[in-house]
Amino acid sequence: MFKDRLFVLPAIFLLSAALFLTGCGSKEPDKQNEKVIKIGFIGPLTGDMKTFGESTRNAFDLAVEQSGGKIGDYTIETVIMDDHNDAAEAANSATKLIAEDKINAIVGSLSHRTTYAISQVANGNKIVMIAGSATNPVITVENGVRKDFVFRACYIDPLQGTIAAKFASNNLKAKTAAVLYNREDSYYSAGLAAAFREAFAISGGKILAFDSYLQNDADYSVALNNISRLKPDVLYLPDQYQKVRLIAKQAREKKVNAIFIGGDDWDSAEYDSSLEGGYFTNHFSTGDPRPEVKKWVDDYRYKYGLDPDVRAALCYDATNLLLNAIKVSNSGEAAAIKESLQATRDFPAVSGTISFDRDGNPIKPAAVIQVKEGKQVYVTTITP
Repeated sequence: MFKDRLFVLPAIFLLSAALFLTGCGSKEPDKQNEKVIKIGFIGPLTGDMKTFGESTRNAFDLAVEQSGGKIGDYTIETVIMDDHNDAAEAANSATKLIAEDKINAIVGSLSHRTTYAISQVANGNKIVMIAGSATNPVITVENGVRKDFVFRACYIDPLQGTIAAKFASNNLKAKTAAVLYNREDSYYSAGLAAAFREAFAISGGKILAFDSYLQNDADYSVALNNISRLKPDVLYLPDQYQKVRLIAKQAREKKVNAIFIGGDDWDSAEYDSSLEGGYFTNHFSTGDPRPEVKKWVDDYRYKYGLDPDVRAALCYDATNLLLNAIKVSNSGEAAAIKESLQATRDFPAVSGTISFDRDGNPIKPAAVIQVKEGKQVYVTTITP
């Protein structure tokens, strides 16, 4: 009996060891064969745009987290880079992500200068990138040439001017308008102004004045005196909030009674009384009643304890558009992801249902927001 036990124990030990080794061996090939897709994020996590950089990083992380860390047959790995809102640093970050980290795609960045730098590196290396909030047309098309691997989730600058004109004509029933813009800001302010003028005229409206100023101007009396005399129904002011606030204050002092309208650079936490009742176009509003918006706002609030800003919403959309393209293509190859993104139609994003045009820009609506009691109030959504 004792001899039998001596015989059985080693046998059990050998069997257990064999099973253990077999188990270990079965896991290792699975790990080796696991499909991984690496996505890089680039944003200003330090420097003058740190607050916006942090909110977009939050949105990126939330989108990946909500995917369960998997997309199609692939496990997602992320690599985070800080561009300090500096173009050279953005280019260096993109180069590192591609050459060293071997990423499959890039999400980012925020400003025009950093996103443009990334687009040059990404497209030159045939790596897909999608920007969240960089609206300058040259991000995706430069000198008439499409950057095939570059996309964005935000609409381009001129679209805002078109939508503002459509809102002024159809919703406000405006028949006349004046435009006052920054001629030194050729991409944003001048671009929106030109688009507004063209669209308002097409709608049957009449542009009574099309005046401009320089970046460092502080006195707008000449232009505003003329506008006051002409009495337009609306005054289009496509510039940054701090500049518009000065113009609007002087305009009211000059008895300009027109309704003020602007673009997304009016976005602010609070507003001067001179802009009360004014309207501006934006990519997104927390007050939008669509289910996609409500869920996004609730999810962001739950995780981070505050409301998402516009840039966060656009980065969330950009990340989800990329993840969807990877899922549809079920590939880590840049060419396949690119083709899948380009073919995207009617994607239910937070900033509106998105389809891509041939230039990698989204075809989607814009929110119109009114300034009421110093706060933003969602009004409507306008399709271009």
